[in-house]
Amino acid sequence: MAEVFQLEIVTPEKQEVSDTAEEIQIPGKNGYLGILPGHAPLITELSVGEITYRKGIHTNYLSVACGFAEVLPDKVTILAEAAERPEEIDVNRAREAKRRAEERLKSQDPDIDFERALYALKRADVRLDVAAKKHS
Repeated sequence: MAEVFQLEIVTPEKQEVSDTAEEIQIPGKNGYLGILPGHAPLITELSVGEITYRKGIHTNYLSVACGFAEVLPDKVTILAEAAERPEEIDVNRAREAKRRAEERLKSQDPDIDFERALYALKRADVRLDVAAKKHS
């Protein structure tokens, strides 16, 4: 069995990652999935969360906002609405997005879209968590 697999992470704007990896953790719609070389084929919907992949002694982190992952024994392809490395995240913008989402969730306004506010809050939290790993 191979010790690595090919990893491709693509957004509508660019190819974020084209690398090999020894393992990856991805945020599936129903929880995180751990993928190793030789994994059984599957296609899964992604949720907002953190992608962690390891290559040698290096662990890489990305925030991801929804999409799909195709897992093959020798390749993982992720098509994401958005994906960012820690150094690409604008921390001030993420903090402001979190503040706005929290305000909407506290609001008594019946016209507030609470699902959208929860999504925005989760995305901001993940972006801030991943950004904090920039210097880890």
